Amino acid sequence: MTVWIENPFDNLPTEGYRPQRYWLMAEAFAKAGHRVTLWTSDFSHATKSPRRLTAQIDAPFRVKFVRTKPYPSNVSLARIRSHAAYARQWLADARADAKENGAPDVVVFSMPPLSTADAAIVMKREFGAKIVADVMDAWPETFYRLLPKPVRFLGAIPLFPLHAAARRAYRGADLVTGVCDAYGKIALSRGAKSYRRFYHGVSLPTNEEPHATRGKPRLSLVYAGNFGRGYDLTTAIRAVKETEGATLDIAGAGPREAEWRACAADSPRVRFHGYLAERELGALLESASIGVIPLSDDTFVGLPYKLGDYAAHGLRMVTSLRGECAALLEKHSAGAAYDNGDVESFKSAVARATEQSPDFPSLLAELDAKRIYADYVDFVTSRLRS
Repeated sequence: MTVWIENPFDNLPTEGYRPQRYWLMAEAFAKAGHRVTLWTSDFSHATKSPRRLTAQIDAPFRVKFVRTKPYPSNVSLARIRSHAAYARQWLADARADAKENGAPDVVVFSMPPLSTADAAIVMKREFGAKIVADVMDAWPETFYRLLPKPVRFLGAIPLFPLHAAARRAYRGADLVTGVCDAYGKIALSRGAKSYRRFYHGVSLPTNEEPHATRGKPRLSLVYAGNFGRGYDLTTAIRAVKETEGATLDIAGAGPREAEWRACAADSPRVRFHGYLAERELGALLESASIGVIPLSDDTFVGLPYKLGDYAAHGLRMVTSLRGECAALLEKHSAGAAYDNGDVESFKSAVARATEQSPDFPSLLAELDAKRIYADYVDFVTSRLRS
């Protein structure tokens, strides 16, 4: 089959990063003998700048870049306008490509953004393609956290257009997949015909084993990721400052950096590294003992990418995400949960995680990219052919 896969957010290996979900998915479809095109943005969501490739693209599939308007932050009207323009551009590019190279049989599109779902539905109608919605994040449900709790029940009014877009996506898709079980409940309640969960897969080199935890500092904490409004590092910073001998290394960028630097108050045990490329980030993770996942449940994040990245480097974890994230860590004795915003709860979680004996091989086996995306290909192709 001819398979198109679309996602504007993932980092690319050609930018110097570990391959993520949609690159790995494209590889799996190509390995199964399908003709694959990966559509993505020419704008880096992570760095908020034009993509800068550090290596020539060498992949068993085509990569097509969609012209994208820049946006300065994750929570902004500029981002919403950019996504709408991106969807229109993708549809225009898709029509031209289908005319020149043939139409797709299957289109897998990520959610978010919601705007690309409408473009995919048009492709279903015009090309006769089957379409698969793959849910990475719960939109618009995650936006309710931006409203004060007493008035969140009113959020359905301003968010009505986004709820309508999500319902069109779930009802219009031939299949709905996603990264955690929680998203299935949302999808089915919004009109999805069915739902299947596929975790984010972690791709390790064939000669690489999970890194050992012995010999690492007991209280060397690390956070790598976005500095956005859904994340709370203030709790971790305060806990580290109050704990003798503890350190916290922070890699990333975003709008809360000034706030967190002020909280750190130039403490030599809280270090900011900026946005790191894969090699430098890997070295930083390798030097630490505990990874921090500081997301609250009202972000509706199920299992973030960083869980697998931390596990690949032998990091025990502490998280304020309950639900599936905390359950997976508990299952493999790989970390502990704490109450969001509670410094003493954070300290207690760090102490519990430090005393654990993690089973990283079993955790990484559950997150193995080769198995997950091979299963994804089998599921999609078998269901769409039946």
